[in-house]
Amino acid sequence: MAEEYLEEQQNDSEEEVFQYRTITIDPKQKPLRIDKFLMDRLEYVSRHKIQNALRDGGILVDGQEVKPNHKVKPGQVVSILVKKQYTSDIVQPEPMELDIRYEDDDLLILHKPSGLVVHPGIGNRAGTLVNGIAWYLSGENIPVLEGNDPDRAGLVHRLDKDTTGLMVIAKNSYTMMHLAKQFHDHTVKREYNVILWGCPEEKAGTIDGNIGRHPRFRKMRTVFPEGEEGKRAVTHYEVLEDLYYVSLVKCVLETGRTHQIRVHMKYIGHPVFNDTMYGGDRILKGTVFTKYRQFVQNCFDMIPRQALHARTLGFVHPRTKKEMFFDSELPEDMQRVLDKWRNYLNTRKTLD
Repeated sequence: MAEEYLEEQQNDSEEEVFQYRTITIDPKQKPLRIDKFLMDRLEYVSRHKIQNALRDGGILVDGQEVKPNHKVKPGQVVSILVKKQYTSDIVQPEPMELDIRYEDDDLLILHKPSGLVVHPGIGNRAGTLVNGIAWYLSGENIPVLEGNDPDRAGLVHRLDKDTTGLMVIAKNSYTMMHLAKQFHDHTVKREYNVILWGCPEEKAGTIDGNIGRHPRFRKMRTVFPEGEEGKRAVTHYEVLEDLYYVSLVKCVLETGRTHQIRVHMKYIGHPVFNDTMYGGDRILKGTVFTKYRQFVQNCFDMIPRQALHARTLGFVHPRTKKEMFFDSELPEDMQRVLDKWRNYLNTRKTLD
């Protein structure tokens, strides 16, 4: 079960790496400096680390940043931004070619290719993006990593193994805390391009449906439309190109749930093209004739993954407080598949 859980975490798409742990102050608590208060409740965490987290905005009281000398009061809620634990292994730096699109003293923006697992785990101890980041950031000019601590590898969000696109990596704890808070507060602007089977009737719309673990297939997620289970998930979409059999769609995430776009698109009846987990790897639009089946199979061969790309990324720079926005080109495999469908559609129209 533990191995299955860790393997599953490798394929979580766009789920934030950080989460808030909350502590409600006891009604009988006497006024006490928050750093001292937390030292008694956070095992193995030094006062120095707590003070740094307070200064970096990683610890809030009633949703507000406070100084280390703030005195807690009964009824207050302390929120602590902590990194989710996926594996306790030490991350070994490995030489890796990284497609870096932007870099400064605090962060870097990179483009992740398809097939690259983001985080080490069972079955993927090495060769992950984090291994490559650890190697890149371990130079003398960027003294970020201390003792190969995996928590210092800069990761604040993730992309699925087979999803391409932009990611932001923090190069120090201050930047990591502030970026993590932006992801948690859903203020980061994220836009995806996706090829779907068919075309949604409504050319633009919003899908608002809770997403949770599938009751029968534990590695999958599903939508709970009544909101009785799962967590709220909101995806805004817009059709960019209707090719009848398939469509190119822009998706903007308001939340970041596991497999969110893939699950939401399946829910509205238009699975992501060649998504093996959610039914996009079979013919869902068109005829069953042999020539058409072969054409679709050729398309699948051209893009042996779900056709999903994290195209844009926007956020406020933690240090300069200026809004930054990055855009990436559609990957070659998605472009080639779209061209193939365009040619097919034009041929059909000519014959008709």
